[in-house]
Amino acid sequence: MSQAPSPPDARQAGRDGVRGDRRGESPCYAALDLGTNNCRLLIAAPASNGFRIVEAYSRIVRLGEGMTETGRLQEPAMARALAALKTCADRIGRHKVVGLRAIATQACRSAENGAEFLKRVEAATGLKLEIITPKQEAQLSVAGCLNLFDRDGADAALVIDVGGGSTELSWVDLTDGALDGQAGRFEPHRLPIRAWLSMPVGVVSLAERFPEVAGDTDVWFQAMVDDVKHRIVAFPHAEKMRDVFAGGRTHMVGTSGAITSLAGVHLGLSRYDRARVDGLWLTTDDCRAVTDRLIRLTPAQRALEPCIGPDRADLVLAGAAILRAVQDVWPCDRARVADRGLREGLLLSLMSAPSKRRRRRRRRRGGTASPQRAA
Repeated sequence: MSQAPSPPDARQAGRDGVRGDRRGESPCYAALDLGTNNCRLLIAAPASNGFRIVEAYSRIVRLGEGMTETGRLQEPAMARALAALKTCADRIGRHKVVGLRAIATQACRSAENGAEFLKRVEAATGLKLEIITPKQEAQLSVAGCLNLFDRDGADAALVIDVGGGSTELSWVDLTDGALDGQAGRFEPHRLPIRAWLSMPVGVVSLAERFPEVAGDTDVWFQAMVDDVKHRIVAFPHAEKMRDVFAGGRTHMVGTSGAITSLAGVHLGLSRYDRARVDGLWLTTDDCRAVTDRLIRLTPAQRALEPCIGPDRADLVLAGAAILRAVQDVWPCDRARVADRGLREGLLLSLMSAPSKRRRRRRRRRGGTASPQRAA
């Protein structure tokens, strides 16, 4: 399948690396996402076509490890996350950051000690993380993927954001005029999302509930697929989009480490290359073929795959099971891979906030407002 080049506003470092322009010449904005599996940071400066990435950081911390059984964040997991967050705080401090939004998702949202852990984070790093709702998470993920929608070839899209502890599905109306213009002008809550579903199932939680069974991987994998399918089928509020999907003018957008890993394996990359993965089009058959290949491998063999590695070897098939379940219930011929999402949505909302405030002040005062610091 052919792929579109990444738009200029999405140039960033490799998934697990750090690269940046350290000149500090322009004011920057920072978006920090502490998820169930990953801790991710983007620092960016506004640009005419969106934003320019100044620095990117990502670490697998498995904050939600063990929560399926205990309902609480475990000390080793909190220590890993705290170490990554200290690194994030250091990197933010190196730049002229005028706007920061730091969020936490499913692990902190559902853990008995989630709020307590975030107080510990603030005391140790100065970072005050906000626990966002599943609806906000879905909206921000869609906002971060706006440039990947094929509005000429499709009337609707289904955005699949597979996290470590939850999965968000968003059915988006691509014919809505609210999508016209520049992506950076939109507020996430105004996007034409016709239905959204948040399932408390992600790669970490699903893998913990369904431990891999050696020698019986087909049955094990299908059990995960069936579990997720049951949850999607039970959700009635997207049925109003069923006729549009049946007409064939639809596509999916998949954003997660598991889905980008599948794309890298599909391409046969010797090392992960975001420029080749982000925006890649896959058919349903492509997704099934690469998944079926990985099912035949042991976890040790999957760990040797350059785009999977040991950190994702026991999780990638849980992500593939979630993707397959969605494709079974909401069939689409095409899926677009997104190495972007929530953080990019956070950055766009941060960068649009000052101009909106200035417009409101001009209306109230009848004059020109001075620039303000982003909240």
